[in-house]
Parts: sequence; C-alpha cells; structure tokens
Amino acid sequence: MTAKPVSGPAIRVKGARAHNLKSVDVDIPRDQMTVITGLSGSGKSSLAFDTIYAEGQRRYVESLSAYARQFLELMGKPDMDSIEGLSPAISIEQKTTSKNPRSTVGTVTEIHDYMRLLWARAGVPYSPATGLPIEAQTVSQMVDRVMAMPEGMRLMLLAPVIRDRKGEYRKELAELQRKGFARVKVDGELYDIEDVPNLNRKLRHTVEAVVDRIVVKSGIESRLADSFETALSLSDGLVYAEEVKRDSTEPAERTVFSSRFACPVSGFTLEEIEPRLFSFNAPQGACPACDGIGTETFFDPRLIVPDERLSLAQGAVAPWRNDKTPLYEQTLQSLAKHLGVSMDTPWCDLPEEARAVILDGTDDDVHFVYRDGGKSHTLTKPFEGAVASLQRRLRNTDSIWQKEELSRYQADKPCHVCHGARLKPEALSVRVAGFNIAQASDLAIKDAHDWFESVLPTLTPQRAEIARRILREINDRLKFLVDVGLDYLTLSRGSATLSGGESQRIRLASQIGSGLTGVLYVLDEPSIGLHQRDNERLLATLQRLKALGNTLIVVEHDEDAIRSADWLIDMGPGAGVKGGTVIASGTPTEVAACKDSLTGAYLSGRKRIEVPKERRPIDPKRFVTVRGATGNNLKDVTAKFPLGTFTCVTGVSGGGKSTLVIDTLYKTLSRRLMGSSQTPAPCERVDGLELLDKIIDINQSPIGRTPRSNPATYTDLFTPIRDWFAELPESKARGYKPGRFSFNVKGGRCEACQGDGVIKIEMHFLPDVFVTCDACKGARYNRETLEVKFKGKSIADVLAMSVDEALPYFEAQTRIRDRLAILQKVGLGYVALGQQATTLSGGEAQRVKLSKELARRATGRTMYILDEPTTGLHTEDVRKLLEVLHALVDQGNTVVVIEHNLEVIKTADWIIDIGPEGGSGGGEVVAEGTPEEIVQCKASHTGRFLAPLLMQEGEAVPPVARKAVRGRKKKVG
Repeated sequence: MTAKPVSGPAIRVKGARAHNLKSVDVDIPRDQMTVITGLSGSGKSSLAFDTIYAEGQRRYVESLSAYARQFLELMGKPDMDSIEGLSPAISIEQKTTSKNPRSTVGTVTEIHDYMRLLWARAGVPYSPATGLPIEAQTVSQMVDRVMAMPEGMRLMLLAPVIRDRKGEYRKELAELQRKGFARVKVDGELYDIEDVPNLNRKLRHTVEAVVDRIVVKSGIESRLADSFETALSLSDGLVYAEEVKRDSTEPAERTVFSSRFACPVSGFTLEEIEPRLFSFNAPQGACPACDGIGTETFFDPRLIVPDERLSLAQGAVAPWRNDKTPLYEQTLQSLAKHLGVSMDTPWCDLPEEARAVILDGTDDDVHFVYRDGGKSHTLTKPFEGAVASLQRRLRNTDSIWQKEELSRYQADKPCHVCHGARLKPEALSVRVAGFNIAQASDLAIKDAHDWFESVLPTLTPQRAEIARRILREINDRLKFLVDVGLDYLTLSRGSATLSGGESQRIRLASQIGSGLTGVLYVLDEPSIGLHQRDNERLLATLQRLKALGNTLIVVEHDEDAIRSADWLIDMGPGAGVKGGTVIASGTPTEVAACKDSLTGAYLSGRKRIEVPKERRPIDPKRFVTVRGATGNNLKDVTAKFPLGTFTCVTGVSGGGKSTLVIDTLYKTLSRRLMGSSQTPAPCERVDGLELLDKIIDINQSPIGRTPRSNPATYTDLFTPIRDWFAELPESKARGYKPGRFSFNVKGGRCEACQGDGVIKIEMHFLPDVFVTCDACKGARYNRETLEVKFKGKSIADVLAMSVDEALPYFEAQTRIRDRLAILQKVGLGYVALGQQATTLSGGEAQRVKLSKELARRATGRTMYILDEPTTGLHTEDVRKLLEVLHALVDQGNTVVVIEHNLEVIKTADWIIDIGPEGGSGGGEVVAEGTPEEIVQCKASHTGRFLAPLLMQEGEAVPPVARKAVRGRKKKVG
C-alpha cells in the first residue's frame, strides 16, 4: 500500500533514504498529531529523527550567523530529494538528563531559579539559634555590640567595597584615596592604598576599605558611631569588625554587622539575601562541608562485612580477606582472645560489643602476638578498628588503583552539616510561609503545587506584590509536571536517578511551558515508564501542545497513543533491510483495515498475544521473600517472588517498583551470591537465597561508551569470527593470528584511523566533523588484512552484515551460528554485527545483553531481572521477546520483570502490584498473586486495566485459569 496523500497543509517528504529507508515518499498533516509505528528497526526513527527533525534543525541553524552556529550542533543534510512545509523542529528524546550530581528536577525545569528569586525577595530570615526573625541592625545596636566586647580588644572596621567580583578596580581604589582612606585590605592582604598591586581582571577579588582602627574602651561611642555610618555608606549596609592580633600568623576573627539582617539576641547575621545565596551550585550558597552535593562518603559497615554468615576465620571482614600476609589474621586472633570470642563464630552470632570493637576499635590496650617463621613478638596498644584502618589507608595513598579498591567499601550518606539540604545555614534560615527552600524542594510535585498556591495569602501586602508573578511562573510549571504524570517526583530529586521516560516527560512539560506555536515537535515514545492509568493525562498534554498550533510527530508503540492519533504511519514490512517502506498511512481506522499492516492486524484484533491457557504452578516452598523493605518510599514491604516462574512487578510510576526489585532484591542477592560491592536499600532480611546460585540484572545501560564496542564484541561473537578467519588457508600461509583481525590493536587494523573507520576533523568555528578514513574507506582494516576472504567476503564485510545476513553465511560454523541465532531470536536480526554501541537504543542494548546471557549454559537456579524490556518494541516484537523469556523460565530459571505493558503482564504467572499511588502515596504491596487474582482486587489500578484483556466471551477469567486459581489458593494459603 502506498502512502496516502494529505489534502490539506502538510509536510511532504520525497525520496527519503536515511539508513534503511527505501526512497520513502510520505505526507504528514500539519497542526495534527501523527504517530509513526512499526517493528523495531523498520525505519521509524530514521524517518522521524534522522530525516524530518534533522532537516528542520539544519535549516534553522543555517539561518543563524556563523558566530552563533559555532555554539550549536551542526547536523548533516539528510539523504533525500526534498521536504516541503517544514517548521523549526524540536526533538524530545529519551536521552536521560545530566548525570551531574548537582542537577535536580528543580534545576532542569528551572523551577529552582524562580524559587531562589522568591526566597530572596519575599523570604523572612529567622535566627537558627533563637528562632526569632532577623531584623535590620541600627547604628546604635552595632555600637552597643562592640562596646560589649572585652575591654582593650583592638579592632579594625572594614567596609567591603568589592566582594568576590572580577575586575581591576583602579577607579574604585582611586575614589577611595580621593575620599581620604589610607589603607585597604585586598584579598585578605593589608596594603597602603598607593601600594596596591595591579589586579588580574580575570580573577575574583575582594576589596575592603579600612575605615577606622580602635581599641575597645569607654568614651569611644561617638567616634564608633561616626565610623559605622561612614562604613555603611561605602558598602551598602555591611561592616566587618576584625580583631587585630599581635601575632599575625593567627587567623583574624571578624564580626559581621548589617544594617539589613541580624538577630538581636544571638548576633547571627546575614550579609545579604540574594538569589545566589539559595543556589547549591554557587559558593555563596553551597554547604561548605559537602560543597552543595548533599551527601558525603563513609566506610559502610555493611560493605566491610557483606556476609554476616561468615566467621572471622572465614574472612567476614572483607577488606582483610584476601591479604596474602598473616598480619590481619594474627591481629584478629589476638583481638578475639582479648574479647573472649571464637574465630569460628559467625559474625551475626558475635556479641554486639565484639562487633563494635572490630569495626570501631578499642580505648584500652590489647596484647597482639605476631609470628614470623619461628620468631614471635608481642605488641601492646589500642586497636584502631577496621573503619579507622581503611580511613588511614585512603588518606595516605596516592595510588588510583588503591583508592578505587577502597571505594568498594564506601557508601553515601546525607551530609552531617546540612543533612542533605545542600545549602548553608544562612540560606536555610530564610523562610516563606514557614518553609525554607530545601523543605519546599522536598515536597512531591503534587504537594508542592498545592503549597505554592497557598503561599500568597500568608505574605504581607508588600511581599505579596513582589511574589505574585514569581508564584504564577512556579505554579504553571508545576502544573505541567503534574499533567504529564510526574506528580510523585520531588524537586530535589537528582536528575541522574530519573529514567529515560521521566526525563523525556520533564522536557515535554518544559516545552508546554514555553508556549511556542508553529513548531514541529518530534517525540520518541513518551509513554515509556508510564502506567496505563496516567496515559490519558499524557495524551491530553500532547493534545494541548497540538492545540497551541504545533505539529506533533510521535514515534510510539502504545495502543492508546496510536488510537488517539489524527494520522498514523506504519513502517515495515520487516526490520533492517527488510523495512524502510511505508506499509500504510491514514487514520488509525484506515490503517487497522489494511491487510498488509502488522500494526493494523493488532489494532483490529486479527492478530494478538494470547493469554496462557494455564499458569505455571506455584511451589509454596520455593519463594525468595523480601521482608521489611524500607528503601526510598517503601513502607515496611514484604513481597514474595516465586521461583521457576515469570513474575511481573507492576504499579503506577513512582510507586516503588525499582526500589523493591533493583535496589533491594537485586543488590542484596548480588552482594550475597556474586560478591558485589553494591549497597542495597535497607530491609529486614531476604529469605530463600539458598535456592539460587546467580542473579543477573539485564538493564538498558549502553553496552559500550565508544564506537569500538558493538554487538559482536559484547556478545563474544567476534572472537570465534576472528578465530575462523585466522584458520583460513590464506591466513595460515601469511602467518596471520587472530589478533590480526582485531581493529583494537596494531597489526591488521588501519593505522590512519586506528581502527575507527572515521577521522575527527577539528573545526575552529564549527563542531568537530567525522569523515570516512581515506586510507581504508571506513573498513577499519589495512589492505593486506582485507585480502583474506571467506566466501568472497572480508572481515570488514562480515562486520557490515546484519544478523539475518550473517546466519546463512556462517551456517556450517556451529559456534558462530548458535550465537547469531540467539540474537535473531531476541528480535535483533536487523542489527549489524559491527554497529557502534553508541547508536543502539536502550531497548536494543538490553536485548543484546539478554542474548549474551542466553548464550551461557543455564543452571536452572538463576534469577533474571529486567526493567521494562518492552521499551521500543512493537507488539510483534513483544511476542517474540515473551517467547524467549518464557523459554528461560521453562529451563527452571526465574524471570522478574518490571513492566507496564499489559501484553506482558497478562502472560505472567505471578504479579506483585506496588502502589497504590506514586511517591509518598505508594510504597505498599497493593496485591500479589496470579493475573486473575489481581483483577479481583479493587484497589489495584493494574487490575482494572488488565481485566478486559483476560475476558473471554463475557467471562471475567478463562475457565482453565479459574481452576488454576482455585487450586493455587489452596496450596499457597
């Protein structure tokens, strides 16, 4: 079926050939929402992002000056004939936001900037010592404060004219000299004003005029008052009284006086209340102890003793376990004798006092006996403890390797000064409606929206006038975040902890807030990570963006999003070289009626993923049970994971699924079974560990950070391919070894590009450009290596093959063929063996990892954990993935999946539904059991949406499933 033309205004694409697109001609209606769908690798992103968005962005950038273009990413011209009707384009992709620990939801959305302005202009400072409001000091109060100091104290009154600003300040210094000031303090050094050195204008400087030098004694009140008035006029209301000490090596102590803010009782003073005081990314506001990060590292006893079942003799103290010398063993033997405990007693059975001594040391002396061959000697001294020993080693080492090794036993905890607030006490002393800025940032976005709406009536008329416009901006942005289903996040949440879907929806909310019209928005699966319950809010948000007069192109697989589209384009018919054409376009109803459309087949019900006729039986004796989990928002959760089953953990976004499965279950098991150094979220205990021998987390993180990494190298497929080429007669005749066919080492690779295939060209006023290597033409290898061929193809030709193409090529090589078959089985037949890892999507990277695990010999005692494996998958791809996952379970393994996709959930043997809401409203097990049992739970949002999929001819659940439910209730109960 050819693409259906659009009668009205449209974006008309002619001859698009990016990647696997086969000269595509397609019309996309303007000012409408168009969804592009199709199999993974069918060309959706190539059309939406690499063609339409790339050309829209390129045309916009080219309209700017050469100076402006140097700061923007210059995109190459897409391979196509023409595009008409294009608007400036904005892409909202799944790329996660900054991993910088200083980046938060508040800073990314710019809400924190408005909050800083609100607290600076409408906030009331309170003394941390007395809780009293801080008021402006009068000159009389300043004089009284000085007179209360010890008699005879020598003071210097300083007026800070310049504070921490860049510049030379010749004019300011000349003006001070003209006014009669003889001395100044510049950057902490005292100078006669005519002897001040030239200041570097590129550095920050502080210049303080010396107004007076006095000795505290009666009778100087009048002089002191005049000096204060002079200083206040110079420095905009700020004066320092610095003690002058005879020994200049001692640090000078100074008292701050402000005509603006000072506590009348404790003397606590705020120098200024400006927006930068409330920024944890500026030195003026950041907590000095943690530098605004909010956390500090410490040696965690849980990591020092990761397995409490081990005894001291078995190496319970992990940092000392692998030491080759007998030093630590003999130390522990002497310590055990001193404490009266056995070296063979498990750590968990040792007295609390003994455990504390081993970790934290002793105050009293311990007799240590050390043996060296036939000699022995005794040493009497206090024991420093394992924690202090590690701290000393970290402090004294310069070795990067040693520091990395010691970091295995470190974890993060809230800063002991700011307790995670990131800011100085001065910033936290300022409140608006009773809250400081950190407390407001810790509210869930939904609660923050309600709180900010209640702020205005609590302010004085003057402050309310100032705050009105600021509050409107904050509330608008918070409402947009609520509308896209992110009401459970807090503004203080680190952006590094956000999922791809969450960061994408944050950007979506920001774009709505910008209020642009006439723009082309290209979105990449905005429904990722979103529960079905929240889909309506997201779709309403997209409709609102369209109503502003914008054109939306959404790459999406979600059925609700597809059905809500004004126009639907289905790409296919297959993936990779088999895709790249428009199978159907039109309204969703028209596409559903198209016989050639795979998407249409699923929309119309001609094709579907079947509900299993019966679930796997649950063995009541084979559970891994997490008890008393309290990480993040979990509320003392106990959850059972039946072994040998396919288990889905479901619930609304932010309910606590990842905290339970990844942070608690996986990290605990990984530490116990695999010796990992990861710190699990707190829980009382995990039962049933003895039933497993391995746990594997298959996440969506990239399989490599450089273009050198690819699916062939990651899955260990490249090694047998290189070995095969090295065994060819031509290779043996030339003396080539397997290393000759590696592009990572010298020998067979092209040295002009060092095996990259491309060369980076640095452009002075433009972004760096990557051009194909002239020497090897992008093949990565030198001419001699490429002369070795198998079936007419060189090693470079093999890397350029897709998995589907390589399978018949290596049909006779079992070792290679089996690994290729697994890649094809997980739906990656279209991916090239040598495709750069950096170009793979999160879902593709996850399936590459899954194929690597499938290639290993199954033990039947492994637990696999996957976080939303259906990301980026068409319903047909989901069907193939489910076949693979269920095959893993059939081998006796356990698969635990965090998922929102109802097609996956309905095939599960067991469901754990977390919620009922997100954030503070979640963190509880709403229901657990089979899908049929979840449907019966009225409190479960998942059950409500799952029910229609389990219905069969009007019945609530299939008859076979009903029998299974009844039988299982008796067993489990």
